[in-house]
Amino acid sequence: MGIGLIAGLALGLAASGLAKQDHPWLADRVLGLRPVGTLFLNLLTMVVIPLIATALFAGIAKLGDLRMVGRLVVRTLAFFWATAILGIALGFLLALTLLPQTSLTPEQQDAVRAAAGADATVIQRAAEGIPTGAQFISQLVPANPFKAAADGNLLPIIVFVTIFGIAAASLPPEKRAPLTTIADAVTDALVRIVHWVLLVAPVGIFALVAPFVAQVGWKLVFAMLGFIATVILGVLLFIAIIYLPSVWLLARLGPLRFLRVAFPSMMVAFSTTTSMAALPAMLDAADRNLQLPRPVSGFVLPLGVTINRGGSAVFQAIAVVFIARLYGIPFGVEQVFAAGIAVFLASLTVAAVPSGGVISLLPAFQATGLPVAGLTILIGLDRISDMFRTMANATGHLVTAVVVSALENRK
Repeated sequence: MGIGLIAGLALGLAASGLAKQDHPWLADRVLGLRPVGTLFLNLLTMVVIPLIATALFAGIAKLGDLRMVGRLVVRTLAFFWATAILGIALGFLLALTLLPQTSLTPEQQDAVRAAAGADATVIQRAAEGIPTGAQFISQLVPANPFKAAADGNLLPIIVFVTIFGIAAASLPPEKRAPLTTIADAVTDALVRIVHWVLLVAPVGIFALVAPFVAQVGWKLVFAMLGFIATVILGVLLFIAIIYLPSVWLLARLGPLRFLRVAFPSMMVAFSTTTSMAALPAMLDAADRNLQLPRPVSGFVLPLGVTINRGGSAVFQAIAVVFIARLYGIPFGVEQVFAAGIAVFLASLTVAAVPSGGVISLLPAFQATGLPVAGLTILIGLDRISDMFRTMANATGHLVTAVVVSALENRK
């Protein structure tokens, strides 16, 4: 994907430079690549609804009877969700503070809209039509979940699947097992499709980025660098001011000692961009080095790999503001509220696949009126930011296990 991004940037910048010197022939040919990019985007987005639905359902349903799991579930989920909310707040704070400095001029924003195939009036109308406050919350519950799925409205689907998953979790094991087995099988098949699509990602990203940059020029490149720097700063701050103090204050464990123990797991997650690959290292650290109770670590860590995405929450909040700045869409208090709810729900559904954090951003884009084509920019930039946010996610899994174990010992 990085090769496609670099090649697309180079060709787009060359076409933009020639066009400014009254030689538009290359730019005209580059713009002809748009259908290829659209095909790649359609292939990627067609699996979003079923993948999010099955992955979320399987994760919740596997919890078992919530009344029996009781205190352990409540404490674990409360820490997952509380840190995700803090991560979203941190991401918005950094993005709203830093990213305006990388925004494009009105003329360049018009070019961005044109490159995405979106009319300015359509985007503006979509932004003005975003429901806010009580209206937004009431629309989260679908009167007809199948109609919501057909319309591509993902947030109500997520709410429905969550309720359905909780109901399934309360069923007896013999009745729940077939549902989770089917959900796992469907998820595995959809993940395989995503991997197939991502095999041609360099070509797709090249076909999307080159026309984009040809119309925008160097300003977009500087905006991309600013976005990546903001994401890296955000996830490192997230670890430093939220996770490490939690270990110290709630578990009475020194941050430096924790980092020494967690470092192998963090590096596995960083290099593979999947916390699933780091799970064996996390379980080993919890058992041998941290000496956590096995029932606690055996529950918290696998569950964390499934639904705990604090680092992704930071990234997603920053990404929403970044794309809004590029497209010139207003992003005030009402938009932050709507996007915050959408990002929180989306951060719980990040699939364990490359660019999963970007793919699951579609509901947040819909809630804030952002063009889906903006996701292609994020996919092209995703490798570097994915390494850092996955490292933060893996750190959060171990932090949660440490904190919940300490709280369980005090009961």
